[in-house]
Amino acid sequence: MIKHESRAYFRSLGAQIALTRKSRGMTQAELARAIGVSQQAVFAYELGDRRVSVMTLAQIARTFAVPVQDMIGLSKPTRTSKSRLSPRAMRHAERLQRLTKTQQRFVIRIIDVLEASNSR
Repeated sequence: MIKHESRAYFRSLGAQIALTRKSRGMTQAELARAIGVSQQAVFAYELGDRRVSVMTLAQIARTFAVPVQDMIGLSKPTRTSKSRLSPRAMRHAERLQRLTKTQQRFVIRIIDVLEASNSR
C-alpha cells in the first residue's frame, strides 16, 4: 500500500505515463509487453495505485524514447512548433483518423521509428 504522502507523486507519474502512452497510440497491453509486466500492473501504475520502480521507470522512458526527467516532470517537454498544423498536415491527420485503430498504431510506430533514427 502506498503511503498518503507518496500517493500524489505516483498519481502524477501515472498520469504522465498514460498521457505519453496514449500520445504514442499504444495500448496498456502493448506497453506491458514492452517493459515486461502485466497489463494490470500498467493499469495500476497509471492510476497511481502501484509504485513504479526506478528500473521500471527507466524501461518505460526507454520504450517511449524520452528522458526519465520528462517522465517525472523535472524538465518541460519541448514543443516542436508553436503554430497550428498546416492544412496538409490536417488532411493527413484526418486520413489517419479514418484508419482502424490497428492501422493507426502501425502508422504511428513507423513515424516513431523514423523520428528515433533522425535523432541519432
